[in-house]
Amino acid sequence: MMFWYGSHLVFWQAALMWTGMIAFWGLLIWAICAVVTGTTRRPGSGRPGSDARRILDERLARGEIDTAEYQGLRDLITAGHQQVLTDSRSGR
Repeated sequence: MMFWYGSHLVFWQAALMWTGMIAFWGLLIWAICAVVTGTTRRPGSGRPGSDARRILDERLARGEIDTAEYQGLRDLITAGHQQVLTDSRSGR
């Protein structure tokens, strides 16, 4: 009674079933990983000003600026970072 339309399982039906099952489990595992990494990632975990410092380092490495200009801009970034910290602590 089980196989009214034939006495065997057609190859494409078995392949479709396996493909669907693999896709289902793959999607489920990907969704769990996305939720876990999304909830454990902290948006403010990097140092403030680190992007500016990285860009400044890259500009020096490419030769776009000299060392004197690099040191001046680095001090400016550090002073700006310190100013932001003191402003946020004082409540401004």
